[in-house]
Amino acid sequence: MVIEIERCGDLSPDQRPVEIVERKGLGHPDTICDLTSERLSVALSKFYLEAFGVILHHNVDKALLSAGRSRAAFGGGEIVKPIDLYLSGRATDDVGGRRVPVRDLAEFAARQWFKDNLHAFDGQVGLRVHCITQPGSPELVDLFMRHKDEGVNLANDTSCGVGYAPLSELERIVLAVETSLNRSAFKANHPEVGEDIKVMGVRACERISLTVSCAFIGRFLHNLAAYRRARESLEAEALTIARSLTRRDLDVRVNTGDDLEKCQVYLTVSGTSGEAGDDGQTGRGNRMNGLITPFRPMCMEAMAGKNPVTHVGKLYTTAANRIATAICSEVSGICGAECYLVSRIGAPIDQPQIAHIAVRTLEAVLSPDARLAITQIAHQEISQIRNLWRDFVAGAVPVA
Repeated sequence: MVIEIERCGDLSPDQRPVEIVERKGLGHPDTICDLTSERLSVALSKFYLEAFGVILHHNVDKALLSAGRSRAAFGGGEIVKPIDLYLSGRATDDVGGRRVPVRDLAEFAARQWFKDNLHAFDGQVGLRVHCITQPGSPELVDLFMRHKDEGVNLANDTSCGVGYAPLSELERIVLAVETSLNRSAFKANHPEVGEDIKVMGVRACERISLTVSCAFIGRFLHNLAAYRRARESLEAEALTIARSLTRRDLDVRVNTGDDLEKCQVYLTVSGTSGEAGDDGQTGRGNRMNGLITPFRPMCMEAMAGKNPVTHVGKLYTTAANRIATAICSEVSGICGAECYLVSRIGAPIDQPQIAHIAVRTLEAVLSPDARLAITQIAHQEISQIRNLWRDFVAGAVPVA
C-alpha cells in the first residue's frame, strides 16, 4: 500500500472569499431514499448474520421515490395518491434452497423508517412500497463469497472514497440549523414544522445568508395568519441557532418562494414535498458528513444501501473521513486534512492502491514527526476497514 502525504498551500474554506454549503433535511425525498436504502441494507445484514452466520452479497442502493399527489389546506388537507417508493438493487434471496424474505424485509424497513422519522405522515394512506431487487450477478456473488473461504474481504469495485476535516464555520452552521429544527423536542413544541427542511448557506466574505425551505403541515395551521407567524418563528429560531456559531453578519430567510398576498405558500399534508411536488433518488443528496459541499473534495459514490463488508465506496468514504478527522485532532500543527483512498477490484479491502493525504499546516513546512504521525494514523484506520461492517449494522455510521 502506498501512502502519499503532501502539504498544500490552499486557503481554508473559511478564508476563501465565497463558500456554498447545502443540506437536504430528514424529510427531503432524496434523503428519504438514502435512509430507507440503508435501513434495508441493515435489515438484510442482520437477517443474513442470524440465518447464515455471514453477511451475504447485496447492494440495495438504487431507491427511487415517485411523488404522490395531495391537497394541502389550512386546518387539514388530504392525500390523493400515495408516494411510491421503489427499493431496487441486488440482494441474495436464496441460499441452498432457503428463501430470504427480501420483499418482506423491504416493506417493513421502509414503513418503519417513515413511522420513526416523519411525525405527521400516515403510512397507511401515504405510502406504497415496491421491492424490485434482483439477485446479484454470479461474478460479483462469487467475488463476495471468496472472502469467506480465503479469510479476507475483497474489494467488489474499483472506486474511491474521499474525506476531509475539520468542518468550516458555514458547514457547521448549515448542519446545526437543519438538525436542530428536526429534533423531536422541537417538533413537540412546533408540530406544524415538517421534516422536509433544506438549508442553503452562502458566505460572501464576512456575510452569511441562509435560505431555508420548510414544508409546513396544514392541519396544525388554521389560516394564513397562523402560517405567517409560524414562518417568522422558524426564521427567528434558525437565526438564533446560526448566531450561536458565528460573529459574521447573518441573514436568514424561510420559504422565499411564498406569495402571501395570493395565499401561495409551502403547505403540505404530511411534512414532505414527496407527497406531491418532488421525487427522490438514492445518492443525490448529502454526503457522509450530512452536507453537499461543492467547494470541497467529493465523489459520486452513494454510501446508502451498499453492503458494509466489501463495498469500497461505502468503506473507503468512511475510512477517509476518519483519517482526516484523526489527523486534525491528533497531529500538532495541522489545521486541515483531505484523504483520498482508491481501491482495486479483487484486492483485499484493507490494501488500497493508494492513500493520498493532503494537509494544511500552521507552519511553512511539514515536519518529519508530523509525517510519521500521519502515516501511523492512516495505517491504523485502514487496518480497521475490515471491521467497519459492525458499525454499519449497528447503525452507528451516518450515510446522509
